[in-house]
Amino acid sequence: MSEQKILIVDDQNGIRMLLTEVFGSEGYKTYQAANGKEALELLKSDRPDLVLLDMKIPGMDGLEILRHIKAHDPDIKVIMMTAYGELDMIKEAKDQGALMHFTKPFDIDEMRIAVGNYLRG
Repeated sequence: MSEQKILIVDDQNGIRMLLTEVFGSEGYKTYQAANGKEALELLKSDRPDLVLLDMKIPGMDGLEILRHIKAHDPDIKVIMMTAYGELDMIKEAKDQGALMHFTKPFDIDEMRIAVGNYLRG
């Protein structure tokens, strides 16, 4: 089985490092982007199987990045992360094709299980 790839998009370095460590140790190949521009460049150069996408990113917000991802490749799975209870944004993200969301601070084990379920089927 080829190595599955996860793109982690969050403006908080600590969260990117944590998720990179967790999913790297699970055997996934991980990439990080601190903003939308980096995320979209990585998307074109190296297609991820799943994107962990923060809602609130300076510059291009999570919904805008999500729209770009889905326009580029509708099969890429996206899980949103948010530090806020913006239910309208979460609903819109689901309407745009996000699978689910995690509210920060999230339970890393729940996220590991969810990612494993979506990637391993």
